[in-house]
Amino acid sequence: MRILVTGATGEVGRRFVPRLLNRAAAGDTVRVIVRDEQRGAPFAALGAEVVVGDLREPADVHKALAGTDAVVNIAAAFRGVPDDEMWSVNRDAALALGRAAVEAGTGRFVQVSTNLSYGVGRGRPLTEEDESVPGGFLWGVYPRSKAEAEAGLLALHRDHGLDVRVAVLPFVYGEGDSHLADAMRWVGTWPATRRLAMVHHADVAQGLLRLLFAPGIAGRRYNVSDDAPVTTVDLYRLNGVPLPGEPVGGTDPDPWYGLTSTRKIRDELGFRPLYPSVWTALDAGAL
Repeated sequence: MRILVTGATGEVGRRFVPRLLNRAAAGDTVRVIVRDEQRGAPFAALGAEVVVGDLREPADVHKALAGTDAVVNIAAAFRGVPDDEMWSVNRDAALALGRAAVEAGTGRFVQVSTNLSYGVGRGRPLTEEDESVPGGFLWGVYPRSKAEAEAGLLALHRDHGLDVRVAVLPFVYGEGDSHLADAMRWVGTWPATRRLAMVHHADVAQGLLRLLFAPGIAGRRYNVSDDAPVTTVDLYRLNGVPLPGEPVGGTDPDPWYGLTSTRKIRDELGFRPLYPSVWTALDAGAL
């Protein structure tokens, strides 16, 4: 199998690609597309093929897809970039990549999405059958663009037979990722009991590998998460930041926002988180 990975230089991609290379069977090839050849050098050193190009350039996409059997689309734009860039990368480039995969005969397409695309909570853990309902305190262009990408790619599955599998990720952390520390920029106004779904990079990789290699799951979405969301107070403690002098107040208006069920990926693909909670990762020195 020849596998193309996008977003390889991002926080998720640069931790996933080495694991994919370790997992690949004899004869498998891992290819990455990067905009900066120098940033692709570490992957080349590990044995990956490197294609220099931009996902928003059709010629570069066709070059990267040539001869491939599968795509893992991790590329994403969020936080701190203009809205039009989020639309162009998260929705437009993903859909163009899907259409190009159909044309190239690339049969399998793993799309990385976000739990924020579900929108508002439903008073219970969110399941893969829940439709997107816009809203919630983190709703914006990022989840909207990801939701539209999912819908468009699943339409390519229905209409053109592209074997699409969607991995729905919550807050990703671990292995030196600054995401956990960055969270302190936002939590100052959060209610103390607000909960945030989490997943460690090692479990993101485990989930993506299961989606990539499993037979017979075309057109399905899978929530990939650990077992224990953290609270606002937990985030202060994990980052070693003193709690405010006044307790963080207010009532969380949507206590099930972003919390997902992992029953489907457990039952169908055998997923079990290596780090069931952020506290397990902390004890293991894996933050």
